[in-house]
Amino acid sequence: MAHFDERSGIVSCKTEWGSWWQTIEEVFIEVDAGVGTVLSAKEIKCTIKSKSIALFIKGVTVFEGELFEHVHADEAVWTFEDKRYVRICLSKAHDTAAHCWPSLLVGQFKVDPATFDGMQKKLTLQRFQFENPGMDFSGAEMTGNYQGGGPELPG
Repeated sequence: MAHFDERSGIVSCKTEWGSWWQTIEEVFIEVDAGVGTVLSAKEIKCTIKSKSIALFIKGVTVFEGELFEHVHADEAVWTFEDKRYVRICLSKAHDTAAHCWPSLLVGQFKVDPATFDGMQKKLTLQRFQFENPGMDFSGAEMTGNYQGGGPELPG
């Protein structure tokens, strides 16, 4: 069975350096260093702490600041792919659908309202998928109460 995001797609927030998106458990960051950029992994410095992140390429700050929520820094991974993309995966400390990040960093890279609405829907559908593993919610549409992770259903 394919991963939920592979079947349903992602809802990303575009930025000047690339994009970021999230699932219930993780936040993904993709930085595009640019076409034709001559770059090696040695020229990338990525520092990830439980509440902060910093990325420097060739000594230039790409982003730096306080993460919107805590992450498990010891589980974070970053890669440099195709001599162009820096990809970072952060494991959320609060991994529920109710913890949809409205911005990557406090006061920076805020999601527009329509995209945030899509992110909340996506996380709520992912929650339903986890709660009902025999069903496929990847193509489902959602209306109604999905903000904050959706309704609390009787157990």
